[in-house]
Amino acid sequence: MYSFVATISAWAIPAIVVFIPLYAYFRRVPVYETFVEGAKDGFQTSINIIPTLVGMMVAISVFRASGAMDWMVSLFRPLLDMLGVPSEVMPLAFLRPITGAGSLAFTTDLIKTYGSDSLIGRIASTIQGSTDTTLYVLTVYFGAVGIRNGRYALKVGLFSDLVGFVAAIVVCLLVFGFIAG
Repeated sequence: MYSFVATISAWAIPAIVVFIPLYAYFRRVPVYETFVEGAKDGFQTSINIIPTLVGMMVAISVFRASGAMDWMVSLFRPLLDMLGVPSEVMPLAFLRPITGAGSLAFTTDLIKTYGSDSLIGRIASTIQGSTDTTLYVLTVYFGAVGIRNGRYALKVGLFSDLVGFVAAIVVCLLVFGFIAG
């Protein structure tokens, strides 16, 4: 079964890359011209979102350099210690909604320091996979289409990140046997 899945995985992307232009050709769609037009639109979209991306990157740098993240972690540390949750994973709660690359680098550092089979490594990996870069997504996608008022999307996105963060911790504690029961 593993061999079958591995074969399908290896051929899925090349098959799609071949299938889509062939399908368009048989439907009499000008394949190359359509591709070039889409590439032009994508390039223009990239140019349009540069100012919002620069603003977000500056905000991330200020947040980390100012010590605000360290202060917020120290604020939650007593509660996490009382619940038996390692406070080392707390920065992911703040980094993950802001930056995918930054949170991945932090997760990688945690895994190098504590090991991939440690509670910290497992929780960090689960958080990385079960939350999203909400602020980045809102910045890029809302900036691309010109949405100026995204306050409801921001609230829902950050709430879902909080739920994903808490669920990742609870599931890891339950599944990996760190909660007696």
